[in-house]
Amino acid sequence: MAKKKRARGGTAALRAVEAAGVDCRVHEYEHSMHMDQGYAVDSAQVLGFELDEVFKTLMAYADGKPVVGLVPANAMLNLKSLAKAAGAKRAEMMKPEDAERLTGYVTGGISPLGQRTSFPTFIDASAEKLEHILVSGGKRSLSLELSPQDLCALTNGAFAPIADYSRHF
Repeated sequence: MAKKKRARGGTAALRAVEAAGVDCRVHEYEHSMHMDQGYAVDSAQVLGFELDEVFKTLMAYADGKPVVGLVPANAMLNLKSLAKAAGAKRAEMMKPEDAERLTGYVTGGISPLGQRTSFPTFIDASAEKLEHILVSGGKRSLSLELSPQDLCALTNGAFAPIADYSRHF
């Protein structure tokens, strides 16, 4: 199911990974017809990964400034925790159209890599214990599998406890 892909002609996320020389596995697939629980959950099911290995990229504002939060498919973003990680008083979700305009990606395919502008990025601390995670590769049918440490380095990110498992996704 996974295909190697050259960055030439690929997404900005693929080009960023290739330019950095990071070890990455590319997964191209078709989403199922049952998208009740969102793109990340569907990606996990189609590709056969655990929900805690597939991370969704969520765009938010922390004190009015754009930030990126990555949480597992089986969790929600805790906005209070994100604000704390960003050193802000409050955080709120970004409107999808704002996220698309700022990142250059479509909703459901927003990657933390290769965005038009680099924003502060916070990866849920649960990722640190995993060998690999999947993130969007810059379109809805493309995921990148890489180590959480490589992702953190590529995004100049930080690990922080920003996931909320108490609410249903």
